[in-house]
Amino acid sequence: MSPKSKPTRIGPRVCGIADALGLVGDRWALLVLRELGFGVHRFNEIQINTGAPRDSLATRLRDLEQAGLIARHRYNEHPPRDEYVLTEAGEALAPVLRELRTWGETYAR
Repeated sequence: MSPKSKPTRIGPRVCGIADALGLVGDRWALLVLRELGFGVHRFNEIQINTGAPRDSLATRLRDLEQAGLIARHRYNEHPPRDEYVLTEAGEALAPVLRELRTWGETYAR
C-alpha cells in the first residue's frame, strides 16, 4: 500500500478461512470429523477415540449437524440411539484433514 492510499475496509476481512474455522475450528470438531472419516459412527466410540468429554462431544455433534457437515440417524428406538455420518460437505473436508495430519506429523512433533 502506498503512503497516500487509504484502507477502504472497516471491520474484519471477509475470508473463507475464517468462515471454515467458525464451523470446524476447534479440537473436538476436527477429531469428530476424523473419526467419522475413519468409519466410527457411534457416540461412545467417538468419545473413546477422541477423549472428548461427553458434554463437549454432544455439543460438537449438534453444532456439526446444524452446520450440515454431519447427519444423525436413529439406529435403535428403545433405548434411543443415534449414529452419525458425514454429509457431502463433511466428506469434502477429507483432503483438508489429510493435509493437516501430514503437517502435524512433520512439524508439530
